[in-house]
Amino acid sequence: MAVLHSVSQPECLLCSSKGPDVRERGRIVPLSAELCDRCWNQVANELARSEGATAAPEPEWDADDVEGVEPRTCRRCHAPVRCYPTNYDRWVELATFELPAKRVPPKHRWRLTSRKAAYSAIEVERVAVRIGAIDPMPGEPVIPAHEFVCLRQEA
Repeated sequence: MAVLHSVSQPECLLCSSKGPDVRERGRIVPLSAELCDRCWNQVANELARSEGATAAPEPEWDADDVEGVEPRTCRRCHAPVRCYPTNYDRWVELATFELPAKRVPPKHRWRLTSRKAAYSAIEVERVAVRIGAIDPMPGEPVIPAHEFVCLRQEA
């Protein structure tokens, strides 16, 4: 009978470190990479900068707070925006409406997917996923990044 003497720990794909902080990353779709926290933050920050997902996260909601919660608005044009987490734990501000894919440049096309509770049909979270691998049909609706529709874009 074979006896296991040690349990192997996963190894970071980039720096080859082993430890409790090395795990597979991704909210909805696993990204097929086991990374440590330090390497994950570098990869996720680089991905966020390239995709424009640089928004601050939503503030934590307090159940004891009796103040009304105002909808989030753009700091530049004051239009309402929707803020969603991405698959790589960063946040993106999206427009509040959909447009046909042919009117939105590929860099600014996003979709929302939902994550359900385990063994349930109840939606727990909505996650923004940028459309990049396969172009949608020209008339297919996509959600543009607010950066694309902002009235006060930097020229």
